[in-house]
Amino acid sequence: MTVDLARVAEDKGIRYFLISFVDLFGVLRSKLVPARAIAEMQADGAGFAGFAAWLDMTPADPDMFAIPDPDSLIQLPWNREVGWLASDLWMNGAPVEASPRIVLKRQIERAEAAGYRMKTGVECEYFLLAPDEVAVSDSRDIQEKPCYDQAALMRRFDVIGEICDAMIELGWNPYQNDHEDANGQFEMNWEYDDCLITADRHAFFKFMVKTVAERHGYRATFMPKPFPNLTGNGCHTHVSLWDGGGTNLFHDGNGELGLSALAYRFLGGIVHSADAMCALFNPTVNSYKRIDATVTLSGATWSPNAISYSGNNRTHMIRIPDAGRFELRLMDGAANPYLAQAGVLAAGLDGIENERDPGKRLDINMYTEGDRLRRIRRLPLNLLDALRLFDRNKVARAAFGDEFVDSYVKLKLDEWRSYATTLSQWEFDHTLDA
Repeated sequence: MTVDLARVAEDKGIRYFLISFVDLFGVLRSKLVPARAIAEMQADGAGFAGFAAWLDMTPADPDMFAIPDPDSLIQLPWNREVGWLASDLWMNGAPVEASPRIVLKRQIERAEAAGYRMKTGVECEYFLLAPDEVAVSDSRDIQEKPCYDQAALMRRFDVIGEICDAMIELGWNPYQNDHEDANGQFEMNWEYDDCLITADRHAFFKFMVKTVAERHGYRATFMPKPFPNLTGNGCHTHVSLWDGGGTNLFHDGNGELGLSALAYRFLGGIVHSADAMCALFNPTVNSYKRIDATVTLSGATWSPNAISYSGNNRTHMIRIPDAGRFELRLMDGAANPYLAQAGVLAAGLDGIENERDPGKRLDINMYTEGDRLRRIRRLPLNLLDALRLFDRNKVARAAFGDEFVDSYVKLKLDEWRSYATTLSQWEFDHTLDA
């Protein structure tokens, strides 16, 4: 039975709703709707001009309507008079196929038709900065190896505690919070769920972290590589496939490292398309300064630069930490919550359908021995290379359709050109006297 948002507003004291969607660049867009109008919005959607967001539209296109998903409702823990809703975009009476949440839902439909449900959990790293400059907010957070530093963690207890309390209140079942490998960097983990729920929560989590940080006088950033000498922000994703009866299809107690043959075929799909899917998993110019990073202050980048998998070994793109799941360590903090999930599912389903072999597991330290490997495939070195691979990738076009791939590549190439034609101080320093 469909949830009646007007009745929910009355029962829970919600005065306003944020009807929200995430555009192709991962920007969260919203309209603030009074509760008295939510019944109409639930039926017909809130109107937007698509060209005003990062979507491949023009000012001549008709209104686009964001139809809220009532099952996604989150009452803001810091302002319970406001409810947040994830929405699906419609235009001319049909879903906007080249919009991120619809793209993910189409992959979910493919999976369900084959009897699968993908469950995922994400580990979203972020920095807490000073409010008006790109500098770590805690001037005493200067250790060379700051990971798990209790003192630095507790100096930001006000922010971390408020966010974790909110996740507990929302029923996300958070289970740990820590100071990460870079100065000023934190990570908060909550329980995995169906991939659409995870994507909605991921989108809200970024909004929540930034809002709570501002309330305490800081600025939060999920930028992949804000500091050249520090570890970047990853968004590691844990993946498993389930059937409709609640059985983990990746788990096999007799399988290698506790994974089933199905899991390895899914993994084979990820390996097969990883370089092209970087366009989704690592979607900004800055992303490739995390992937192709030099050694950081702590001694390790904690990010991959080659396509490989291993057991419980964090130097590889894919880690198998436990039976029944694997961890994809490629995504970064700029990844679109919906497109990241869609990319994993599309590549994995292709692996199952085409029985792709992930190849030999590598049980080596990729940071010290990876350069010796001659036949290993490397990840793209910049956004332009990733976009070209994505544009030509048959798996992506078959899964997402030409409309989405063409729109995404078009807008992202415009972004690349904006970057590539901007003069930097480095160019003046190295070329002015040429």
